[in-house]
Amino acid sequence: MSTDNPRARSISAAADHMLAMTAAIADAELARPTPCRDLDLAALLTHVDGLSQAFSAAARKDFGPLTSTPPDPAQDQQSVLPPEWRDDMRRHVDDLATSWDDDAAWEGVTQAGGVELPAEIMGMVALSELVLHGWDVARATGVSFEVPDEVLQIVFDFHFPPQPQDERDGMFGPVVEVPDDAPLVDRLAGLTGRDPRWPRTNTQN
Repeated sequence: MSTDNPRARSISAAADHMLAMTAAIADAELARPTPCRDLDLAALLTHVDGLSQAFSAAARKDFGPLTSTPPDPAQDQQSVLPPEWRDDMRRHVDDLATSWDDDAAWEGVTQAGGVELPAEIMGMVALSELVLHGWDVARATGVSFEVPDEVLQIVFDFHFPPQPQDERDGMFGPVVEVPDDAPLVDRLAGLTGRDPRWPRTNTQN
């Protein structure tokens, strides 16, 4: 059953923007650095493709290796994108959006990355991953990041106030101080350990 949940609509908007950006990436760009420490663009795209599959399974409560396996950045670094990676990305990111566009996806408890959470929280994590890694892709490729502010606000509110850093380690780097009157996208970047000035600096975990 389709849902009118604004968070589900936000996942669809973030997914559409992610796919618009990735469709335009040339193979020659895949070795570019990204704001994600130690991940080049190919490794970041591998991570996005994998998380899309995991969170799609989480929405359907389809538990198994996709939902029980923690993310492994080292494995992402070593992976090689297949020639058909754009088709894979489109299929998996579309499936992510479709899977969460269902009232049942937001009910009960589910699992992703080996972690069990209330489904409504897991859906927010899925949205956050798409939005934040969309920002990373945009910065790595030099394109405009055009996710609507209403979507950014949902993600900002989800992460604010920030947890103590010892609880954020492995997920986000230290908060980057950004002026209160800065654009929302910059404040979200700083809140999640990203420096809005990147690529002049590279501090993101």
